This record gives sequence, structure tokens and C-alpha cells, in this order.
Amino acid sequence: MSKQNESRSMSRSHTLQSHLVSPSDTNHLQTIFGGNVLAYIDEAAAITAMRHSGEIAVTASVDSVDFHSTVKSGDLVNVEAWIAKTGRTSMVVYVHVSVENPATGDTKTTTTSFVTMVAINQDRTPVEVPAVYAETEEEEAILELGRGRKRNE
Repeated sequence: MSKQNESRSMSRSHTLQSHLVSPSDTNHLQTIFGGNVLAYIDEAAAITAMRHSGEIAVTASVDSVDFHSTVKSGDLVNVEAWIAKTGRTSMVVYVHVSVENPATGDTKTTTTSFVTMVAINQDRTPVEVPAVYAETEEEEAILELGRGRKRNE
């Protein structure tokens, strides 16, 4: 049976990472370097894609990155990623980044992104990936975002 005939839940590959922002992570405005956030996004997308596909996953494209608010030294950055869409060998990963004040617990969205990952084997040849399905209303909303993306493969 090909992997395209399989289907895996979004929760199976969901990734959550937290990072404490230190002064060395910030620029001259004492806000996090955008490149650090991009690295967090790429890493979370890769982990999510590898969990979903059961294969090595490489970044094909960063389809969008929208910065919504700043992150300062001492803040916590929470990075969550879900498979939002699958193609034959590709996976669109939705990544939501929030900033958390560790003293108050208050959070807000700082960045959202869509990253396309491709599953490959040891020979670096693209391989088929399973379809994805939602189990909750939140996951269904993420799949709906994925269906709205222009890139399919």
C-alpha cells in the first residue's frame, strides 16, 4: 500500500517548542532577531513533517511569514506546528509562534508561517507521504487554512 492511501491524524505530528529569549538573541532594539524566529519556524516545521511522514524532510519553500508583534529579552517564545495540507511528496506545515510573559502567563501571537516540506529517502529522492486528517475543531480550522493555500506540491 502506498503512503498516499494511508491517513494520519494531525495530533500525531503536532510539535510544540518553547524558547527563553536572552539578550544575545536580540538586536539593538532589544527585540528578538527575526532570523532566530525563522530558525525556530524551520526546525518546528521539519520535526512536524518528519513525524508525519516517517521520513527525512527538507524545506522546499517558506511560503509566508507574517510578523505580528515583538518579542523581548526575558519573554518565552512558543512555537507550534501542524500539518495543514499534504500533496504526493510534500507537506504544508502551519506554524504559529506566540510570545508569553512568564510572570503573568499572558500570550499573544507574534508570527504565523506556512512552510512546504518534502519527504525524502536516504537517496534524497522524494517519497510519498500519508494524507492528514483533523480530530478537533481547531485542527479542522488549520486544515481549512491549508486548503486555502495556492501551493499544492
